[in-house]
Amino acid sequence: MNTVGNVISGQVLDDTGKQLSERFGRIIQNRESISINSLETSISKSTQLDQAVPASTISSLSSGEFVGLVAGTPDQKIRLKAFHATIINDDKALKQEEDVYQPIPKVRDVSQEEVIQNYRGIKRDVEEIIRMEMERVFDTPELGHLPIRG
Repeated sequence: MNTVGNVISGQVLDDTGKQLSERFGRIIQNRESISINSLETSISKSTQLDQAVPASTISSLSSGEFVGLVAGTPDQKIRLKAFHATIINDDKALKQEEDVYQPIPKVRDVSQEEVIQNYRGIKRDVEEIIRMEMERVFDTPELGHLPIRG
């Protein structure tokens, strides 16, 4: 959801949608309302701060739709940071790419005995590393302050 100031998200629900909506911030929206009564018609104009991307929009994104916010740099300012976009797939090109895929080679079955042998070998290696490090710490006066538990 977040990488060093950049945010890109597909459909999310509940608290995540609310957090993202707050992260995208608010924008000023112009409002206009018309009131009609028997004597006159009046037009009222106002401005209001609304969520740039409401949580309801984020929670109702379709497959392939996403919203985001990108961070600029001091020397490359980005005027339009927030976006709502749709991925448009080139199905023909994807099909051509998939047609040349090679199957993943089948790996031979591993027996329980091989797993146990591997486990025991790793355990021996770890014990040897611990033994060597403890010897090094005991033999190095500068490391005498390190706590050793056997």
